[in-house]
Amino acid sequence: MRIVFFGTAEFAVPSLEQLIKAGHTVVAVVTQPDKPHGRGLQLSSPPLKHAAVRLGLPVLQPKRVRSERFVEEIREIQPDLLALAAFGQIVPQALLDIPPLGPINVHGSLLPKYRGAAPIQRAILAGETVTGVTTMWMDATLDTGDILLSAELQILPSDTSGSLFPRLANLGAELLVETVERLANGTLERRPQESSQASLAPMLQPEDGAIRWHESAVQCSNRVRAVSPKPGAYAAIRGKRVKLWQAVALDEQTEETSGRILGFSKTPPGVTVAAGGQTVLILTEVQPESGKRMSADAWARGARLQPGECFTTTN
Repeated sequence: MRIVFFGTAEFAVPSLEQLIKAGHTVVAVVTQPDKPHGRGLQLSSPPLKHAAVRLGLPVLQPKRVRSERFVEEIREIQPDLLALAAFGQIVPQALLDIPPLGPINVHGSLLPKYRGAAPIQRAILAGETVTGVTTMWMDATLDTGDILLSAELQILPSDTSGSLFPRLANLGAELLVETVERLANGTLERRPQESSQASLAPMLQPEDGAIRWHESAVQCSNRVRAVSPKPGAYAAIRGKRVKLWQAVALDEQTEETSGRILGFSKTPPGVTVAAGGQTVLILTEVQPESGKRMSADAWARGARLQPGECFTTTN
C-alpha cells in the first residue's frame, strides 16, 4: 500500500515506524518546516523529520498544505492512503479527496471527547481516569470525522502528560496498523461521532500552568500533572516564582486560607499547603527561580520557609 504520512510531533513517530514494520510503502512523509530554536535561533527539525530521515524516507515540508502547488504534488504521487498523527495543520478537502482508500487520522483521545491540539493534557487536567486513542476518517474540520476504531487506556494516579504521551502514541500506532489492514480488506465500518458528547482540547498556554489556590487539592494536583513537563506548573512565594513538579492531594482538611503553608511533612517529605474547599495539597518536588529541580522539603529548609507564609499565583 502506498501511503503518504503526515505528522510533526513525537506522538507521530511510533505510527510511522509501525507502518513501515507492517510492510507498507510510505512514499512520502509530510511534516512542518524547520523552525528557529533556542538562544542561537538555530533551525530545528520536527521529531518526525528525524525519524523519516533515519528510515530513509523522502520528506516534504510545506508551509501550507492547502496551497495548490502542494495539493498537486500529492496528487502526482498517487497515494492509496493518507495517514496523519499530530500534524498541526488543518488538511483541506482537496487533499483528503485524493487517496482512494481514504484519509485516516490517529487522535489521542476517545472521540468525540477532547477534540483539538491537547487532548492528553486536557484529559488529565479534567481528572479523567480513562482515556485512549481513536482512528477516524478525516474531514476538513477539527477532529469531527467518522470514528473507525478506538482503544482505551487507564490514566494512572501518578501519570503526567509526559508519561502518558508515549503510551498513547504506541497504542495509536498499533491501532493505525489495524485500521489500515481492515480498510484494505473491507472489514471496517465508519461510525459518525455523537456531537452532543463532544468537548474541545485547545493547546495549553503558559498561563495554564498557574496554580489556582482556590481550586481543590485534587484539581491543583491534576493541573501539575497535566502541564508536566510543558509548559509547567508554577506559583510564587516571597515575590519569586517556584515551578511545581510534583504535588499530591492529601486526605486531610483545613480551615486555613488557600495558599497558606500549613507545615512540613515527613511521610511523604514535602510542604503542606491549604487549597480550595478546605483541602490540603503537599508539594513534593519543586524548582525555585534560577535554581535546580529538588525535593520540596530540601527547598523549604534552604529557604527557611515558615508555616503561615502564603503562596500566590503569578503570571
